[in-house]
Amino acid sequence: RLREMDREDRIRACYQHACLKYVMRAYMTNSSIRERFGIDEHNKAQASRIIKEAVESERILPYDPKAATKLMKYIPFWAK
Repeated sequence: RLREMDREDRIRACYQHACLKYVMRAYMTNSSIRERFGIDEHNKAQASRIIKEAVESERILPYDPKAATKLMKYIPFWAK
């Protein structure tokens, strides 16, 4: 299904995932995005690109911008 998505679809899905995680009192991470989209562990960069697109579109924000990249968590833009 990920292959059928265009850029806007991926950003929207990433944003919605961040919203769901937030209301469940959790954070979106690279790992949770990989699980959501069915991306294999060895394709972490693909998940990172999706997250980067969503951050650049300002739909999601880093929870702690100073955190190490490996430990980064994300929230919806309205949760800050």
